[in-house]
Amino acid sequence: MESPFKIIQGGMGVGVSNWVLAQSVARQGQLGVISGTGIAAVLARRLQSGDVDGHFRRAFDAFPYQNIAQRVWNRYFVPGGVKTKTPFKLTPMPMIRFSRALEELTVLAAFAEVFLAKDGHSGPIGINLLEKVQPPTIPTLFGAMLAGVDYVLMGAGIPRFIPGVLDALARGESASLKVDVEGSESGESFVCQFNPADFIARNGDPVQAAAPLLKRPSFFAIVSSATLALTLARKSNGRIDGFIVETSAAGGHNAPPRGPMQLSANGEPVYGPRDAADLVKIAEIGLPFYLAGGFATSAQLDWALGQGAAGIQVGTAFAFCRESGIRDDLKQQVLATVASGQATVFTDPQASPTGFPFKVVALPETMSDPGKYLQRERKCDLGYLRKIYKRPDGTPGYRCAAEPVADYVAKGGREEDTIGRKCLCNALFATIGLGQIDAQGTPETAIVTAGDDVVNIKQYLQPGQRSYSSADVLNQILSR
Repeated sequence: MESPFKIIQGGMGVGVSNWVLAQSVARQGQLGVISGTGIAAVLARRLQSGDVDGHFRRAFDAFPYQNIAQRVWNRYFVPGGVKTKTPFKLTPMPMIRFSRALEELTVLAAFAEVFLAKDGHSGPIGINLLEKVQPPTIPTLFGAMLAGVDYVLMGAGIPRFIPGVLDALARGESASLKVDVEGSESGESFVCQFNPADFIARNGDPVQAAAPLLKRPSFFAIVSSATLALTLARKSNGRIDGFIVETSAAGGHNAPPRGPMQLSANGEPVYGPRDAADLVKIAEIGLPFYLAGGFATSAQLDWALGQGAAGIQVGTAFAFCRESGIRDDLKQQVLATVASGQATVFTDPQASPTGFPFKVVALPETMSDPGKYLQRERKCDLGYLRKIYKRPDGTPGYRCAAEPVADYVAKGGREEDTIGRKCLCNALFATIGLGQIDAQGTPETAIVTAGDDVVNIKQYLQPGQRSYSSADVLNQILSR
């Protein structure tokens, strides 16, 4: 069956793929995608910024469990927004056992973002999540499904248990997800659990005591190899509906090269023929697939279709369009470097606390500047990229290679693993204008990520224009 769309808008970063961008793409008949990464803290800071346009008040009013919605609103909303140089109120950090406050905030955040993305049109909306950020996954999916999300996209790991979670939530049943814990033994299991009925009971309305039956969204796994695609198709605990096949040219986190890590002369991971996905084998699985990472032209779309793909996923081109969540000043800096031929993207093998290579755009006064990195006092107060490990007493602990070195080592981490690690959580929040302010009034420093094809985004600029829209991107790709 032919896919209803040929272009998937990438679910980028923290708040870059926001509801405004996703809605604009979906209104044009393609798949608009919101980012689910860190979505609870994004909502909390938007509410503390005053919800100036009233969009989130509208989404909260549409939430089916109003007592819960009012609690979250009262906890975080600041009329008129927090004062300049006033720190944001922190949200609880995600753990295997979620606090009630964070669970309610997470469900509301996913619901609100999907609700706003879907509002006023019938185009398809998806949500993108990272397998390696596991504790928030089920509450995020539940909130998105309450708002009628159409697709779930997930990579950065092996998401073979997500289909089963979607099935359970669609039936109104309790869902569980096994969590990766360093140091756990064979047969030992750490599990995140979420029960829709228990969540709804907190609303205190006996009429709404039962969990609703929900539409089960289609599930697309993001993969980098035919082997992983085949494994997911055969061994997932539910239905896989398609794949997004991502190359190492994509922005954000990349899959590491196969085999021992080798670095180029300038310190980037070296990718070779073994890292190219076998598209013939992926096509033989018989599920729709889309190509991602450096695919953003009409010629590349035609090539992908010729390989049997249903279309392409486009990230970088949308990341710097007017509708995306990146701060306007950062967009203008990137566009200026592209126009001057000075744009540089470095695949940093050390930046991410996860250990995955992470692409960083070189920009002054951002975390790409070694001096800015060294000036920042290390801390971990958002916690989305923390790794979970087993303590000597058998309980789960949490550590991040970007936290203070002494803290990381005290938790059993190796000091050498902290070298060059950047707090992507705080930096990415700064990139979308929601960065934290420390006690001295110093703001967090942004970090900008993009794919290798960032140099090509100037093609979307009309003569005399300094910015471009999502429609400019789609029109350029689909003009054949």
